[in-house]
Amino acid sequence: MTDSDLRDQLDEKHERNRELRLDAIRRWVEFIEEQPPEVWGPQQNRLIESQLQSARESGLDAEHYRRVKEAGNDGGE
Repeated sequence: MTDSDLRDQLDEKHERNRELRLDAIRRWVEFIEEQPPEVWGPQQNRLIESQLQSARESGLDAEHYRRVKEAGNDGGE
């Protein structure tokens, strides 16, 4: 398999993942349009709280996160 083939496969995987994320967003939008905030609000709060907790537990400070993000951008597209 050539590097070109691997790159094409990776691009296809990224596109599939992107489509799956967009589908999930569309379903969430439909859900919150159909349900009152009392139903979806607590769910959204739990999600955000769990993401914040994971960030706190990662042990990375903001400066380290910024350096990693910038390093990723340097090798970019």
